[in-house]
Amino acid sequence: MNKLAFSAIHYRAVRDKIRAQDPDLDEQTLADTVEGLTDLHEIIVAVIRSALQDEALALGLKCRLSDMQGRLERLQDRASKRRQIARDVMSELDLKKITAPDFTASMRPGTPSLVVINEDAVPSIYWTPSEPRLNRQKLATELKEGAEIEGVSLSNPEPVLSVRTR
Repeated sequence: MNKLAFSAIHYRAVRDKIRAQDPDLDEQTLADTVEGLTDLHEIIVAVIRSALQDEALALGLKCRLSDMQGRLERLQDRASKRRQIARDVMSELDLKKITAPDFTASMRPGTPSLVVINEDAVPSIYWTPSEPRLNRQKLATELKEGAEIEGVSLSNPEPVLSVRTR
């Protein structure tokens, strides 16, 4: 059994024992007493600090990935432009092949690509119908406003842990 689970069991047992011995004890005093007698709060604090640290690392990594994605796109764009320059010069000068120690570049005829001139004139057999999608946000909004819609409902609200940092 992990330390958190053991501490939660211990916390519950201490709380129940104190409550049984003094049923008139107010909730705040009971909570303060049990907190002083157990280490559950310290363990939960450590878990939340670890979560905050993981979130900070994830945010930093997300920013780094965004920066690296931008760099990747710039490098790909630059490589594409340089290939176009080489292709254009080789085509203009009618160079069919260039051999270098680490690569060989050769020109060959390309394949034709599709050009759509008028979409309305294209027969329907060439169109792919798309499946309808459920507008979940609109459904949720209307249910929260009191509408009754068959086939959907709002779930029971789950508790939310709010952690504020300065």
